[in-house]
Amino acid sequence: MSAKVAQEIRLGDLFVKEGLITEQQLQQGIAEAKTGGTRIGYALVHLGFVAEEELTRMLAKQYRVPAVDLAKVHVDPKIIKLVPKDVARKHLVLPLRRVGRMLTVAMTNPTDFAAIDALKFITRLEIEPVIVGEYTLRKHLDTYYGKADDPAAAIPEDWDDFDEVEVIDDGPDEDYSALAAEVDSAPVVKFINGLLTDAVLKGVSDIHIEPYEKEIRIRYRIDGALQEVMKPPMKMKAALTSRIKILADLNIAERRVPQDGRIKLKLMNKVVDFRVSTLPVIFGEKIVLRILDKGNLTFDLTKFGFEPKAEKDFMWAISRPYGMVLVTGPTGSGKTTTLYSALSQINTIDTNIMTAEDPVEYNIHGINQVLVRPEIGMDFPAALKAFLRQDPNIIMVGEIRDISTGGIAIKAALTGHLVLSTLHTNDCPGTITRMIDMGLEPFNVASALNLISAQRLARRICKTCKVEAKYDEEYLKAAKVDLDWAHRMTFYKGEGCDKCGGTGYKGRCGFYEVMIMSTALRKAIMNEMGTDELRELARSEGMLTLREDGLKKVESGVTSLDEVVKETTVAD
Repeated sequence: MSAKVAQEIRLGDLFVKEGLITEQQLQQGIAEAKTGGTRIGYALVHLGFVAEEELTRMLAKQYRVPAVDLAKVHVDPKIIKLVPKDVARKHLVLPLRRVGRMLTVAMTNPTDFAAIDALKFITRLEIEPVIVGEYTLRKHLDTYYGKADDPAAAIPEDWDDFDEVEVIDDGPDEDYSALAAEVDSAPVVKFINGLLTDAVLKGVSDIHIEPYEKEIRIRYRIDGALQEVMKPPMKMKAALTSRIKILADLNIAERRVPQDGRIKLKLMNKVVDFRVSTLPVIFGEKIVLRILDKGNLTFDLTKFGFEPKAEKDFMWAISRPYGMVLVTGPTGSGKTTTLYSALSQINTIDTNIMTAEDPVEYNIHGINQVLVRPEIGMDFPAALKAFLRQDPNIIMVGEIRDISTGGIAIKAALTGHLVLSTLHTNDCPGTITRMIDMGLEPFNVASALNLISAQRLARRICKTCKVEAKYDEEYLKAAKVDLDWAHRMTFYKGEGCDKCGGTGYKGRCGFYEVMIMSTALRKAIMNEMGTDELRELARSEGMLTLREDGLKKVESGVTSLDEVVKETTVAD
């Protein structure tokens, strides 16, 4: 017998002992509860054996928890949003009010610690339970969250204003017209319009729509961290996937292979591009939408957060008439944005700028952008060869992936062109080692390079809830932070508030390791010096490592020590 069933029977015996019901009514109530999958209290009220007010009063006395009359309470929609619908229904809870860090929650069983722990984790708040009858609670859950599995109920109230979404169609789409009409008639249209608009307004970078066996999960990536936002009903899965694939001009009948597309929408009087990627998973298709909102893009390099020397070196390198500038870092570290910003600085009427990208993320006026398509033979080397016959001044290559691309890029840099590109490496010295490992000649690498910049993106501390933070010595030692420096420092963190969604972070900042090529470094590269030796030489010439640059941001209170430790390492 499970603990839950045993507890229900004990409660039933208590009702008999208190004279609320007879033994026979209790047995009928237990049978009804088993059949309907409800609790004993709900079954007794439903059968008319007892008034819910009497049950609630007795349970409040038993548990020593105050009771609440939901008929006299109006809950703010903002409070309802703190607890997702599926969690509220699963644990039978209803959030009522929030005072500071304390959230008052109506529950049928205030000793359900699994429910309380789940609410603490989701809301990041302390939970104060109050007791309410299950019959009343279920009715109010329907009122505030909508009936279970109703597709229209999945649409939050504040999305009602998001109907003004115009699809900008780049071409005819006759094949899907019948299915489009069918999908357009469903609540899924309003849901998708609201989802996309809500994500743009919240500064989301990616939307993840993930199908599982018994649920669909939607997550936003905000400031580099994923956050679960909702779980729409399973009934919406097929229509939701089809709607997005129709908007992105993808083959809705093909569910076995990944597909890529784009959606261009006019939202709130501005045009926003969405890059769409579908991936077959075992319970359907996972969809990721990358939001390319030029309105949120900053092309001013002076606002990126470079330290003075690093900014001066970077500006010098991109203003040279020839040579190579490389920006390195993992996926999602902002490399493309840095390159676009550099191109915007040098995009003048007398300059021919050509880019080869996969994919083209932002369209910039005055720059000739080429989409690389390897499936038809238009790969990076082919694009670069074509560029060199187009009289370019500046060339941007999306990524140097192999010796073929690297060889042509270096040749272009040595023959009077400024070449900008990216590489997937961890730091600046490691980039040189990687290029030589590719098979490029050390002499050519040393001659062509002007500058290498490695970068990471970290979250900014929310200004609204910024407070002092303390770290114990074990943490500082494990993170390899200098203890003398730490003892002199005042650290900060975000406490969590409505502005930052309880995360303590709002916005992002960059850590930059900028290595400018000096005569000593060029000689070291030609002598094939190791990564560690190159790093020490560059540091002796004033280069800040990613960790050192991150700690500068901690000193100025821009980000937390946790973010620096998470994003950077200390070379042994």
